[in-house]
Amino acid sequence: MNHALTATAAGFGTGLSLIVAIGAQNAFVLRQGVRRDAVLTVVGICALSDAVLIALGVGGVGAVVVAWPGALRAVGVVGGVFLLCYGVLAGRRVLRPGAGLHAEGEAAGSRRRAVLTCLAMTWLNPHVYLDTVFLLGSLAADRGPLRWTFGLGAALASVCWFTALGFGARLLGRYLARPGAWRVLDGLVAVTMLVLGVSLIAGS
Repeated sequence: MNHALTATAAGFGTGLSLIVAIGAQNAFVLRQGVRRDAVLTVVGICALSDAVLIALGVGGVGAVVVAWPGALRAVGVVGGVFLLCYGVLAGRRVLRPGAGLHAEGEAAGSRRRAVLTCLAMTWLNPHVYLDTVFLLGSLAADRGPLRWTFGLGAALASVCWFTALGFGARLLGRYLARPGAWRVLDGLVAVTMLVLGVSLIAGS
């Protein structure tokens, strides 16, 4: 029992250390949370996607995918272009204050658009595969029979983080009531997306 708890805690800590970083996915979840736009859906997609990818890594798929490095390169290019486009749109909102956002409930945006964007942010990001499938998968393999327990801990970390990020962002609503504050947020999102997009394409 103690070994299982240790493996779970190790997986939780490792997963959290990989997830808690400024990136395209986190920036998108934060923005949706502040807007209160399809938050539960976005959080669910991110957490479930991570759980699936972690399971694939623990199951050994990472070792198989390494045999086809061209697949990751292709995903990197497509994901990079997507992030650049999203960054340009965020930058456009910064330059056009009249198109500012307001935290006025889920009806403020399109749930379908939020779902598609979230899926693209997650599944077109090679870093997600490197962190979950390859890195967590290899670390889980070192746990032997407890590798699935380690993976469970990592999946729980993902659920906790995205839930806290998505729903905790609502606390920022009062500070982002002014259009200028939204421009700052969109500016940070734009810079993050553009930098990540360029790095993905350059590294592919």
